Amino acid sequence: MNAHPPTEAQDRPARLTVGVVGAGRVGPALAASLQLAGHRPVAVSGVSDASVRRAAELLPDVPLVTPAEVLARAELVLLTVPDDALADLVSGLAETGAVRPGQLLVHTSGRFGTAVLDPATRAGALPLALHPAMTFTGTSVDVQRLAGCSFGVTAPEELRMAAEALVIEMGGEPEWIAEADRPLYHAALAIGANHLVTLVAQSLELLRDVGVQAPDRMLGPLLGAALDNALRSGDAALTGPVARGDAGTVAAHVAELRRHAPQNVAGYLAMARATADRALAHGLLKPELAEDLLGVLAGAAPDSPPATGPNGPGPDSPGQDGLGPNDPGQDGHGPEGDER
Repeated sequence: MNAHPPTEAQDRPARLTVGVVGAGRVGPALAASLQLAGHRPVAVSGVSDASVRRAAELLPDVPLVTPAEVLARAELVLLTVPDDALADLVSGLAETGAVRPGQLLVHTSGRFGTAVLDPATRAGALPLALHPAMTFTGTSVDVQRLAGCSFGVTAPEELRMAAEALVIEMGGEPEWIAEADRPLYHAALAIGANHLVTLVAQSLELLRDVGVQAPDRMLGPLLGAALDNALRSGDAALTGPVARGDAGTVAAHVAELRRHAPQNVAGYLAMARATADRALAHGLLKPELAEDLLGVLAGAAPDSPPATGPNGPGPDSPGQDGLGPNDPGQDGHGPEGDER
């Protein structure tokens, strides 16, 4: 539920014309949300057939034009392209003179702050980084889901109020992220959301393989409770054979996965080692039980470094990659062609 009361008309920032560069899953939904707040979408650019259909569904009657024309028509421009395409897009728009002084340029990348917009800022643009911490489907349901969604916000101090106002108008909750912290912020979301999808998909496949007719129904209550408990209690919510130190059960898991789903073994071992490290560090796994468990994990993956106790390398140690999405999906949202 959104904690912010509806904004009265007299308290809203000036109504703006809005343009979208990159009609992927994110941009049209944000523009549609801004439209509900009284702003006016006037132009959108898209490349793929899917992006054209998406723009037509979420932004009917808004013309599809080139990126340069989007900037020519709009006072507020949403740059909703994949992370790896953002810097080149901004540089190209600045070099061709498409950026106008006083124009609000908003990107939705989780990885970047406002520095990636520096070429446009030097041309007079006003830079904002507004990253919605949500997965997007590219449909109208996304507009509803923005209510109460947290946004990772980075902006110059003089634009802080404008950034907050735009997020609140979209129904979101602003969370301020320092420029230097953006990559770590994004990695945290990738671990919690993108990797979760992979784990759930693997679990669904294995349950189907053993004959479960409705694996989604079986997993739903279990995953819901696990997520709720984790959000409430953190590591204290850990349960299962690794947290209990049931080395024999873990060994049986690994053996069966090697036999029936060898592609899942590496992921299981990585998560088991990370879980063991956290359980040890928080006193949930007894040291005398941990020895056999860690021996199983080390023996199951002879080419991988063994897990260590609470003082050794853990899941947050240097050298272990916190893979970040670019989404999107991306932290939810993922790249689709050259668009978010």
